[in-house]
Amino acid sequence: MKRRKFLRTAGLTTAMAPFVYNGFSIHPMARNSFFSTLGAAAQLNDRVMVFIELTGGNDGLNTLIPLDQYATLASHRSTLLIPENKVLGLDGTDATGLHPAMTELQGLYNDGLLSIVQNVGYPNQDYSHFRSMDIWQTASGSGEHLETGWLGRTLEGEYPGFPNGYPNADNPDPLAIQIGSITPIALMGSAFPMGMSISDPDSFYEFVNDLTEPTPATPYGDELAYIQLVMQQSQQYYGVIKNAAESSQNLSSKYPPDYENPLADQLKVAARLIGGGLQTPVYLVFIGGFDTHSEQVSGPGSTDTGNHAQLLHQISQAICAFQDDITLMGMAGKVCGMTFSEFGRTIASNGSLGTDHGAAAPLFVFGQGVNPGIIGANASIPAVLPESADVPMQHDFRSVYASVLQDWFGIENWDSILFDNFDILPIFKSATPTRQVYPDAFSVGNYPNPVISGATITFTSTNAHVAINLLDGQGRFLRNIAEGNYPAGPQKVQFSRGSLPSGAYYYQVRMNGVAVTKKMLVM
Repeated sequence: MKRRKFLRTAGLTTAMAPFVYNGFSIHPMARNSFFSTLGAAAQLNDRVMVFIELTGGNDGLNTLIPLDQYATLASHRSTLLIPENKVLGLDGTDATGLHPAMTELQGLYNDGLLSIVQNVGYPNQDYSHFRSMDIWQTASGSGEHLETGWLGRTLEGEYPGFPNGYPNADNPDPLAIQIGSITPIALMGSAFPMGMSISDPDSFYEFVNDLTEPTPATPYGDELAYIQLVMQQSQQYYGVIKNAAESSQNLSSKYPPDYENPLADQLKVAARLIGGGLQTPVYLVFIGGFDTHSEQVSGPGSTDTGNHAQLLHQISQAICAFQDDITLMGMAGKVCGMTFSEFGRTIASNGSLGTDHGAAAPLFVFGQGVNPGIIGANASIPAVLPESADVPMQHDFRSVYASVLQDWFGIENWDSILFDNFDILPIFKSATPTRQVYPDAFSVGNYPNPVISGATITFTSTNAHVAINLLDGQGRFLRNIAEGNYPAGPQKVQFSRGSLPSGAYYYQVRMNGVAVTKKMLVM
């Protein structure tokens, strides 16, 4: 029996056992894990990334509000939209604002500690929670199924002897720590899952000990012996993590009381471990509840309160406290974090004070290492909506991953990890110096949409070389629409449908290493 099949049959969800600290199950991830690539990079640049999963599909249009299209948006979600006078303003732009529950995040933005990436998603959106999160976790296309995590693929050949000899003097710490009980599919290596969930610390000690039972000389026995070895290593990782936690304390006074904000509680543990000297480069935390089909808001007259507002407040409060804690510890220069969710929500409300599964949504990247600002333009909100219309993708989520790999962790061969050459976004200060942040993403648009015989593509040039390409529904190149040097200012390019069949397409405007991708319907 193959090891992967055996471990799945045995019911193990990973090959490294977690333990409980401050009420949270902590998973120490091993060398072939989902985040192994970041571990290798951290040995070079000593940086840390904290990933915050917003489970359920966050409503981006009520998180980052397009004030420049407020009236049109109000006609589609009058029972949900935040009152315009309550939207939190952001320095440098009048076109976009934050939900009023996110005052702490507004402060981080205005202090230059927050980068917002607009309308992140992928071509041919899958609206299933499970499938869409699989796509995000494995960095697959919507039409392919991968069994390995987007970063676990990197070190498959780097440490062929694992788990023998680990941990060791050069690699004493786990390479990733998951705080919480949800184990993502992305922790899967090519040969086996990378951990198991044990929520009770007594069970941990009963399962992980220095004594092992004899194993039969069979394929089953070989796999059992392997598991025993990995569990013994988990005990050693436990000691390292416990020592880090006990040698540090949280310094920020901005954390809410324990158990009031589950995300803050998790980030508090992560900060303490980072401050305690743990060299783990990746932390994963999560907050659920974003599947807001109903009761997203308190009511038509109280759209700034309710379930979604509470969740956004928890995110804002938790990130602010964590950033303050890391700064007081003197670690702000080496730590960044980012949010992500499996998809956004529909443009229109659904009649139950909620929204349904959509496509793209914004994500936040925070820390001293980011270029502050907004990358991308507000989604174009049409006056007449097709049924279940949602926000089209502007930036592929794998461009965000590529930017993290290259510009934060310094990994050069990331295209072989993501199986394609995605655009690098200017999220981090370590980005190529020639790149610039375009807060309005050079104002890309097209009309009419849907397209009958042709359309006009508009954008604002910065006196740069511009390439405009047509992509199919899966994001694959079809043809070049236009390319050349365009002077500074508003520009128009004519697109002819020709013999293009009816369907959903994308057009991509690329300028100075930054690309904006938008949906185009051809009738």
